[in-house]
Amino acid sequence: MGYPRFSPAELTRRHAALREAMDARGIDELVLYGRGPTAEILYLCEWPGTRESYLLFPLRGEPTLFVQLHNHLPNAQRTAAIAEVRWAGPSSAATVADALPERGRVGLVGPIPHQHHRAIVERCPALELVEASDLVTGLRLVKSAEEVERARIAAGLTDRAMEALEREVRPGLRDDELGAIVEAAYRREGGEVGIHFMATTPMAAPEIGVPSQIASRRVIEAGDVLITEISAAYWGYSGQVHRAYAIAAEPTPAYREIHEVAVEAYTRIVAVLRDGATATQVLDAAEVIHQRGYTVYDDLFHGMSQLPPILQTRQTQRGPFREFTFRAGMCVVVQPNVVRDDSARMGLQVGSTLVITRDGAEDLHHYPMRFIRCG
Repeated sequence: MGYPRFSPAELTRRHAALREAMDARGIDELVLYGRGPTAEILYLCEWPGTRESYLLFPLRGEPTLFVQLHNHLPNAQRTAAIAEVRWAGPSSAATVADALPERGRVGLVGPIPHQHHRAIVERCPALELVEASDLVTGLRLVKSAEEVERARIAAGLTDRAMEALEREVRPGLRDDELGAIVEAAYRREGGEVGIHFMATTPMAAPEIGVPSQIASRRVIEAGDVLITEISAAYWGYSGQVHRAYAIAAEPTPAYREIHEVAVEAYTRIVAVLRDGATATQVLDAAEVIHQRGYTVYDDLFHGMSQLPPILQTRQTQRGPFREFTFRAGMCVVVQPNVVRDDSARMGLQVGSTLVITRDGAEDLHHYPMRFIRCG
């Protein structure tokens, strides 16, 4: 029907792996919830999601996708790679509850609303409901060859956005016009909007060191720096690139130095990544940032689409550290957001999406790692 498809063997592999994990935990059925695009549901049935949807995934038997709203059903039936796709009825929670077995252990996946959870409990008093989001997350960590190919397409689309910024950003534009440049670069090629966090500030008197999630109406001037965090997506998989642009001027010495530190940290982190590497090694490599007299504000490192591990440096850690071992096939984002101090008024971010291999890490992007001058 004109939609990208994984091979039947790929989906069969995923379903079998999930059922093995369910069986090991004694779970008879999974209830996956999504509102809008939902990676876990897409992973199992290739429905990216629009509004509210539920996927019921039994230990034995075929999965069923329930979709809201009613007018979204025909599109879901054309798109999803499973046979059973139904309208969720006037009440999604009631419809799902009525489709569950009377007894057994049911795993819940995703942020199911409290009202829905209560309705399921009331209608299915003999069911044991347990949290099971980690079962699907665990399967998504290591990508298959088909998944890496989708990630590679998404990375290429993201590169188009960076090239467009380099070509089109100039003094006189507003920050809130930059999103149109980014999206236009990949939408015609089938890319989907991921994120475009951007901010400009004068290099001579900086006020912003972290890319902004909400664009301002500030007018760009010569001598500004543009800092970015850009992702284009392709059917559930996304690239992510971070670069700095000096606008109609050369980077100042202070910005050149902070960029050099960010690139050095990025390079050292990438150098340790390989099958069997650990999060501790990543943190060791990142210590250069603090040794050079800087710090970080954003996360230093995360899995593609915010999968684990999500890391800061040791000095900026915002929660308990958990050791993590990398495996070949994992896709990760290395993204040091180096700032001058905790106020984050001066800083920039560099980074790319990579796939872990047996002997190292491959950058899925081709956009150069440099301080770009444009405009």
